[in-house]
Amino acid sequence: MNKWLKWVVTPLAALLLVTGIAGGTGFGGFFASLTGDAGLALAAGESTSGNGKTIIMGTSPDYPPYESVDAKNGGDIIGLDVEIAKVITERLGYKLEISGMDFSGLIAALQTQRVDFVMSAMSVTEERKQSIDFSDSYYAARNTIVALKDSGLTTEASLAGKRVGVQLGSTQEEAVMKMQGLGEIKKLDKLPNLIQEIKSGRLDAVIVEDAVAAGYTDANPDLIFTMLEPNPDDLGYAIAFPKGSELTPAFNAELQKMKESGELQTLVDKWFNTKSGVKSTKKGIDFSVLNGYVGYIFKGIFVTLLFTLVSALFGFIWGGILSLFKISSIAPLRWFATVYTSIFRGTPLLLQLLLIYYATPQLFNYDIPALLAAGLAFGLNSAAYLSETIRGGIMAVDKGQREAAIALGIPYKTMMISIIFPQAVKNILPALVNECVALVKESSLVSIIGVADLMRRANVVQANTFKAFEALLLVGAIYYVLVLTLTSLAGLLERRMRRSD
Repeated sequence: MNKWLKWVVTPLAALLLVTGIAGGTGFGGFFASLTGDAGLALAAGESTSGNGKTIIMGTSPDYPPYESVDAKNGGDIIGLDVEIAKVITERLGYKLEISGMDFSGLIAALQTQRVDFVMSAMSVTEERKQSIDFSDSYYAARNTIVALKDSGLTTEASLAGKRVGVQLGSTQEEAVMKMQGLGEIKKLDKLPNLIQEIKSGRLDAVIVEDAVAAGYTDANPDLIFTMLEPNPDDLGYAIAFPKGSELTPAFNAELQKMKESGELQTLVDKWFNTKSGVKSTKKGIDFSVLNGYVGYIFKGIFVTLLFTLVSALFGFIWGGILSLFKISSIAPLRWFATVYTSIFRGTPLLLQLLLIYYATPQLFNYDIPALLAAGLAFGLNSAAYLSETIRGGIMAVDKGQREAAIALGIPYKTMMISIIFPQAVKNILPALVNECVALVKESSLVSIIGVADLMRRANVVQANTFKAFEALLLVGAIYYVLVLTLTSLAGLLERRMRRSD
């Protein structure tokens, strides 16, 4: 038993330690490039007033030319917003670290102090001002209508009764909600998905800002964009800070210097003249757009497997403990296991993931790394299901085995670990394999908190190439191979364990 425990617990502890270090500064840029967009540290130069302190910028790196992942050259986050932030933090004497996440989670990250400021083409609105502070504006964009050529959708009036899409949490969402006479309004987290909805015929048009619209229409010749009338109430894009942040006046001062010197306009001209998409002249699916991105996507296999292994080991160990609680003669242990299982099976896994990731810093003052938060969430959730599976396996072992062990004077602990548990595991092996397969596939959920797994990397490639299907099909094939390999290995293990039958 002691040897068995060592073989299980030691790898689990090591993996949890590695994931914890990976989210911090222990392995620096190497591990950051593998485990997530967060933690891409950019040295800011000589200290002037920040004394070399590291501050974290939150962004959603799927919005070129403002911010995107340079998947072909190391996976750093680049773009207009990043360059502006680098200039300001360098002059203030800070070291800049960039944390990538979904746009809809940026304000929550500010409020829970996961990041010090946000730059992600975020517009200033009165509603946002209620919960966060803004710097002075650094750029003002215009909204456009993106639609298929020959659709005739070139004015706001032409959208009457049409299906219109918009990015969730953006100011374009607010603009669309004010439009009169629209048909269905569809809100999605990512712009590449909205563009694909147009191409698949599920949307008639998408409202997006001018610079981004230019990139999508350049990469997709079947699309066209038309400028909408400027909004006189638009306050432009600005840097977001937590309420009362001491960084706000310092950033404003540097922004003003950049405007007066013309440096800000130079950066705008540089990035707005850059085409980040890969123009394809072929109809249908064209895998040539993935040239240079395949290696970046394949790095996600390590993250997905590491995450799955940690979650599976933790879920199995904790699920086994819970199963013993459920068959225990001690009532409080049975109640605890029952309530635990009820809570984790009765609430969505995504909700549990977000609670662990965002609530931990606020409640315990610990900035939990994204990969560690994901491992805990999936492990705790998996344990709730596995506890019932393991309990069923234990109860299925013939009672005569226990009676014989008791008659021989074998202690209960030794009996459970050396006699009952091995037989139970053999009986429930197919169910355990199913749970591991589910973990591999459900791991795609971790992309929402910025972990650069396979799905997150596919989203990055979509944003960079402005093409949806190719990256998703490649990632789908990788997931299938991983599941097929896992199933084959499990089959070999099961046949090995059945030799004694």
